[in-house]
Amino acid sequence: MAAFVKAINAKIRSNPVSNYICSTHFWGPVSNFGIPIAAVLDTQKSPDLISGPMTFALCIYSATFMRYSLAVQPKNYLLFACHFVNEGAQLTQGYRFLQWHKWGGKEQAGLEGAVEAGKEKVQQLEVKAQELVGKK
Repeated sequence: MAAFVKAINAKIRSNPVSNYICSTHFWGPVSNFGIPIAAVLDTQKSPDLISGPMTFALCIYSATFMRYSLAVQPKNYLLFACHFVNEGAQLTQGYRFLQWHKWGGKEQAGLEGAVEAGKEKVQQLEVKAQELVGKK
């Protein structure tokens, strides 16, 4: 049995493509791509849900591993791409967090909501006034 496994392993490792696909240089970044995919999808959600400390931690994490992916031998460009995408998404989330919590985004949204509610109330009153005028 050991000889059979050894022969299969030698066959896989002899082909550069299958050797790469069976390595941690491939599967590590592939499994790690869940983080940037989630971060990109989160850019469509409310900025009120963003955690500032977690976003900061993920920015540091991605920057560190972008550097690491180019420091190892052989260079792992797939890992670099994964963390590059994540860094961009986390910086976007960080900007949205600061805009919402520190630079008046929450207050602006509240004002816009109040203006919309006022417009709706005025429209309701106009309809009611038209009905009253039409009855006379």
